[in-house]
Amino acid sequence: METRRLLVWVLMGFAMMCGGGAQLTENFYSSTCPNVEAIVNQAVTNKLAQTFTTIPATLRLFFHDCMVEGCDASVMIASPNGDAEKDAPINLSLAGDGFDTVIKAKEAVEAECPGVVSCADILALAARDVVVLVGGPSFNVELGRRDGLVSIASRVEGNLPKANFNLNQLNAIFSRHGMSQTDMIALSGAHTVGFSHCNEFTDRLYSSQVDPTMNSDFAQRLMQLCPRNFDPQVAIDLDVQSPRAFDNLYYQNLVSGQGLLTSDQVLFTDSDSQSTVVEFANNPAEFNAAFGTAMRKLGRVGVKTGKEGEIRIDCTKFNSS
Repeated sequence: METRRLLVWVLMGFAMMCGGGAQLTENFYSSTCPNVEAIVNQAVTNKLAQTFTTIPATLRLFFHDCMVEGCDASVMIASPNGDAEKDAPINLSLAGDGFDTVIKAKEAVEAECPGVVSCADILALAARDVVVLVGGPSFNVELGRRDGLVSIASRVEGNLPKANFNLNQLNAIFSRHGMSQTDMIALSGAHTVGFSHCNEFTDRLYSSQVDPTMNSDFAQRLMQLCPRNFDPQVAIDLDVQSPRAFDNLYYQNLVSGQGLLTSDQVLFTDSDSQSTVVEFANNPAEFNAAFGTAMRKLGRVGVKTGKEGEIRIDCTKFNSS
């Protein structure tokens, strides 16, 4: 009996760590806002017509939100004191187009279903939609998240991977939330439509020697784009082959030594993860399936449901503000 009771407590603890994802449902708004997915999709489509940055910006925003405090739109909060999540150093590079996408989608949803749909759910839907709009896999999004009531810059450090992380460090970040190494590698595939700035990878070019895991021709091209006195505004595509298509070429780049960040290239150079990278590089269907699975897992992290949190009227501020 004691063993059984202990097992129950362990399973309950794991469910809490993973955000109680069983409380989310795909048809959560079927009676309260049945058109929510179409409304969000139209808003995302309109935003994409203005700028392609909508794609990587929205995806990255979703990831940065979920990994800190859970998927509760806490990253959306704008603090007059500059001490909210979005003000943390690692979040200062989040492109404004991601925030704008969610804000515009929220406005459109509020016009039809006022006070019903959370900003957290809108961000989750938008993250799926941007993938589909550039040729990536579709997947069903579980809904029912509530918006968080906490957004503190100091809580961000240590909860998001950095550009120079090795495999163990990457796995440690993801495993905290019940995600596997395969989930981590699949989510890294979002870099097929992303970009980075020179300061995130020039240490691979200008240390005592060029990083030996980097393709030499690729390194030479990067040195031209990011000289020692580089412009901090210069952005480099993370996928050198097809930066505007959501596909598996990101993994092919890793196999050929053309991963931009250390945290990208290590997925191939480390023998513990290499086989998964090769599998995704050779099999786009395998990658697509793994990405959809990983995104659904990510969307369950730390969610607030039921009477927890609130349904924000304005995604950038708490209702009590």
